[in-house]
Amino acid sequence: MTEKKKKDNALVNVLVNVVIPSVIMIKYSTPETLGEVRGLIIALSFPLLYGAWDFIKERKINLFSALGLLSVLLTGGIGLLQLDRRWMIAKETAIPFFMGVFVLATLRAKKPLLMTFFNEILDLEKLENAYSETGHSGEFETQLKSSSKLLGYSFFFSAALNFGLAITILKGEPGSQEFTESLGRMTALSFPVITLPMMVVVGYILWQLFHQIKMRTNRDIEDFIRK
Repeated sequence: MTEKKKKDNALVNVLVNVVIPSVIMIKYSTPETLGEVRGLIIALSFPLLYGAWDFIKERKINLFSALGLLSVLLTGGIGLLQLDRRWMIAKETAIPFFMGVFVLATLRAKKPLLMTFFNEILDLEKLENAYSETGHSGEFETQLKSSSKLLGYSFFFSAALNFGLAITILKGEPGSQEFTESLGRMTALSFPVITLPMMVVVGYILWQLFHQIKMRTNRDIEDFIRK
């Protein structure tokens, strides 16, 4: 049941954040239909309202979800204020870039970002005790920092992909039909060109970390999941 719910949530995420906004901006932002401004507002309202609803439902702030909402607001603001397209290119590049900077900056803190994330799903005290029992005391923190570095670098990779996609796809100036349609195409392409590669990279980072946990503790990761 939980697995089915996760799949349903993933499908809804793709539909609301990618498919529906893309279709509206590409097909329904012409003067004969919704128009450039109204089409942009309606298209961006889907991810914005869905993000707000998810926040109200979960009752907690997720850093990456918050940045996603900020990205939607900035996209709408740039489009409605009809700023130069370079602002949109800069926005597409800057958000993943600063996410990478933030992840790497947390390495100097007591708890790296990944440790905060894993603390929600894993019993870290039990995990660290298991490392100590097998003579690998302190190695989990080292592995976590190494994984955090890879995650930070992956965001820089995402920033480069975003820049390349934006500078290639975005045409015209904000406020024009050409720009709105190209923004729709960029949104549609962002899933296979940026999101999927990032999912592969993050999946590899997690697989590597879980593999190291199993090698060092001689126990499956399921043994450390919070009940």
